[in-house]
Amino acid sequence: MKTYAPDKIRNVGLAAHSGAGKTSLAEAMLYDSKAINRLGSVIDGTTVMDHDPEEIKRAISISSSIASCEWNNHKINIIDTPGDQNFVPDALSSIRVMDSVIIIVPAEDGVQAQTEKVWNWAEEAGIARVLFINKMDSERASYDNSFKEIQDVFKHKTLKFTLPIGQGSDFRGVVDLLHMKAYIYAKEGEGRFTTEDVPEDMREVAKKERQEMIESVAETDEKLLDKFMEAGELEDQDLHAGLRRAICAGEVVPVLCGSAALNIVVRKTLDLIVNFLPSPLEVAPRPARDDKGKSVEVKPDPNGPGVALIFKTIADPFAGKLSLLRVFSGSFDSDSNAYNATKDEKEHLGSLLALHGKKQTPISKGVFGDIMAVAKLKSTVTGDTLCAGKTKLVFDGVEMPQPVISFAIAPKSKGDEEKISSGLARQMEEDPTLRVVLDKQTKERIVSGMGQVHIEVVISKLKEKFGVEVDIKPPQIAYQETIRGKSKGHGRHKKQSGGHGQFADCHIELEPTADSKEFEFVNAIVGGAIPRQYIPGVEKGVLEAMGDGVLAGYPVTSCKVKLVDGKFHDVDSSELAFKIAGRMAFREAFMAAKPVLLEPMVEIEIEAPEECVGDVMGDLNQRRGRVQGVDTAGGGQKIKAIAPMAETMTYAPDLRSITGGRGQFTMHFHSYEEVPAQLSAKIVEAAKKSKEDSK
Repeated sequence: MKTYAPDKIRNVGLAAHSGAGKTSLAEAMLYDSKAINRLGSVIDGTTVMDHDPEEIKRAISISSSIASCEWNNHKINIIDTPGDQNFVPDALSSIRVMDSVIIIVPAEDGVQAQTEKVWNWAEEAGIARVLFINKMDSERASYDNSFKEIQDVFKHKTLKFTLPIGQGSDFRGVVDLLHMKAYIYAKEGEGRFTTEDVPEDMREVAKKERQEMIESVAETDEKLLDKFMEAGELEDQDLHAGLRRAICAGEVVPVLCGSAALNIVVRKTLDLIVNFLPSPLEVAPRPARDDKGKSVEVKPDPNGPGVALIFKTIADPFAGKLSLLRVFSGSFDSDSNAYNATKDEKEHLGSLLALHGKKQTPISKGVFGDIMAVAKLKSTVTGDTLCAGKTKLVFDGVEMPQPVISFAIAPKSKGDEEKISSGLARQMEEDPTLRVVLDKQTKERIVSGMGQVHIEVVISKLKEKFGVEVDIKPPQIAYQETIRGKSKGHGRHKKQSGGHGQFADCHIELEPTADSKEFEFVNAIVGGAIPRQYIPGVEKGVLEAMGDGVLAGYPVTSCKVKLVDGKFHDVDSSELAFKIAGRMAFREAFMAAKPVLLEPMVEIEIEAPEECVGDVMGDLNQRRGRVQGVDTAGGGQKIKAIAPMAETMTYAPDLRSITGGRGQFTMHFHSYEEVPAQLSAKIVEAAKKSKEDSK
C-alpha cells in the first residue's frame, strides 16, 4: 500500500446524534474519492462502516468504524462514530485519536443531546471542529433555524462556508463563499454539479457573509488585521492561510450545508478536510507520564520514539482480538516487538493492518500519524500505550461514562455458565462501558450498560457470536434485615427415634451490635451448662439463621448474640443438635427485638439543563430521594441526591424523558437505611408469597 508523508494525512471523525447522517456522509466521501465503486445505504445495510450484523439489523452505528480514502494526494482516515445514547461513549475513545471532527446537525431537527455531548468532548480534547448542516433536502429543513441553534447551543465563533440554494424539495445546491460561486447539483447521487454565478437574489447576502468571514479571520491574526485595515479586503491567499490557522487552532468553526444522502457538498467537504484541517504534525503534544510517574508530553515527531495508543478493541470468537491504534510519535514495524507501558509487559506485533470497514489489508509499517490495527495482542486492551524500543511512556487515561441500567442474566440451558463468562469477558474487552459482576448476596450475574438497547445488543451477541442464549430480568434488590431492640430467645431441640436421640437446649440474648459490626457472638456460659465442644454449634446455627433471614428471607446484619444458658444430655447431645437449637433461639429472639428491613441507598449525581432542574427534583422526591445540593456544572446544573436503589432501577429512560435526552447521571452505592413501615410490610408479604409459590 502507498505510504503517505505525515503532512499528507488527515484523521477526521464524524460525530452527532443517531440518525444525523454520519455513516451516509462517510459512504459518500468514500464513493466520491473512488475508495468504493458503489454507494451503499444505511437502510439497506450495505455501507462500508456499518458492517456488524447488529448495526445492519438496527440501522444504527453501534461501534466506531475506520476507513480511509485518497483525495488530492492526501490520505484521509475517516472515523465514523456511533451517536445513539447507548453507544455514544465509544465516540469518546475515538476522539482521542482524531485531529479534527465533523459534527453533523440535521436541518430538520437541529442539535440534539448526543450531538451536544460529543461537541463538549471534542472541545475538551482541543481538536478542530467543522459543522455540517445535513439533510437540507428534507421536508422540514430549515437552514436559518439550524444555524441559530448552533450558535445558541455551542456558543462558539462560526463561519458560514456555504449558503443553501433552496431547501426541502427545492434544495439544489450552494453558494461557496470562499470562491463566490454557485454550485448546482444534479441530485442523482453521483455528486455531479455545474458551476454558475451567484444567483442575483442571493448576491447581497453572500457578500455580507463573505465580508464577515474576512473580518473574523483578520481579527484572529495581528498581521492580517493590519492588511485588512489598510486595504479593506484580504487577498485569497491570505484569507485561506488565515482561515486554516484559525480553524486548526479551534478559534473558528466552519459551517457547511448539504445532503449526504444525495451526495451534495461531499466533495467540498473533502476539499475542506485537505485544505483547512490539521495534519498529525500540527496538533498539540499529548499529555503522558514517564516510568517514574512524572508528567511529560508526547510531541508529534515522525523521528521520535515509537508511541501509540490503543483506542479500540474488537473481539471475535473466530478471528480473535483486533486492537486499533494511532501512532503519535515515531513508527512501528510489522512483525516486531513492542512494550505495553501501561501493563509493564512485552508484546509482539504481528501483521499491521490497514482498515477499510471490516476489510483488512496487511501493511509493512505503521507510520507516524496513521491509524491501523494489529491482531492477537496478548494482554493489551483499550486505553493501553504501546512503545517501541526502550521508551516507557503512558498516555493519560480518559474517564468513561458509568453504566446506568442493570439486568440479571442466567443461561437458558444448564452447563452454559462458562460460555456466558467467556462471551461477556470478550465483549468487555471491546466495550469499556459494559460491566459484569456476580452479586454475592443474591447470587445473580448482573450485567450493566448504558441503556436497554445496549443490553439487548450484548445479549444478541452472546447468542450469535458465542452460541449461548440467556434469560434476563431486573436484578433483585439486596435488602437486609436487622433489629432495633433487645430480646431473649430460647431454642430446644429434642428428638427420639430409637437408639441415640438428639437433645440441645440454649438461651440467648440479642441486641444490635456497636460500631456497625455485622455480627458478634459472646459465650457467657458458666458452670458448664453447655460443654465447650458444643458452643460452636450454637454459633453456626445462629449464622445459618442470619444468612437465611427471618423477617422476609433476606440476610440479617448488625446483631450481637450472647449465649447465656442451656442444658445438654450426656448421650443425646451433639454439635448438630446445638446448631439446630441455636437457629431456633435466634429466630425467636429476632422477631421479639423490633425487626426492621433495610434497603440499599444510592448516591446520584445528575447533570441537567437549568430549566429542567425543578422537574428533576420533583421526580426525585417522588422516588423518596433526598436532594443534598445543587451546583453549577458547565451550561447546566449538577444535583446531588440520595435515593433508594429500588426507586432508581428505571431512572435512565425516565431522566431522558424529563430532560429531553440532555440529562445524564452517575450512581453508586451509598449505604443501607430502614425501609418505611408501610413499604416494609408489602415487601415482606411479597417475599412470603414468592417463597410459597416456589414450593
